[in-house]
Amino acid sequence: MALDRWIALVFIAFCCAYGYLAFFTMDHLLPPFMQRNPVWPSTFPKVLSIMGIVVGLIVLFGLEPSTGEKEPGATDINYRRLTEYKLGQALLLLGLMVIYALALRPAGFLISTTLFLALGSAILGERKWYIMIPVAMIAAGVVWYLVQQVLGIFLRPLPYFMGI
Repeated sequence: MALDRWIALVFIAFCCAYGYLAFFTMDHLLPPFMQRNPVWPSTFPKVLSIMGIVVGLIVLFGLEPSTGEKEPGATDINYRRLTEYKLGQALLLLGLMVIYALALRPAGFLISTTLFLALGSAILGERKWYIMIPVAMIAAGVVWYLVQQVLGIFLRPLPYFMGI
């Protein structure tokens, strides 16, 4: 089976699990006044899971329009030459995302986001630290301000030991 069909199969499995959670586990905790609403918090996840399953099945069964069997161009991903791509960078970025998610609460939003943005750009090849650090700090500060002050959602800016 081709690589795109294997990916479609994994995508279908993910969408099925996501759909199961959306259909069977999200709505039983709703308060009674929300149960009479036409749109529930699980409506968008339900639609996404169904659309994902449909798209995955289209790719899995090969129903998408084919462009013919030709050698992939320079901008296409050729799965026969997968080892020639920068998989190390992609795996490092995925690892950095996991570390960021785990460090978000203990380190605080500002520190963990600044480090994530600076280290992520360094992994991608940027070497001008005097530009990366201020841009990462400004971006983290602006996002924190928008979430905290404009949207009114509490987001711990600094680590626990700083007492904020």
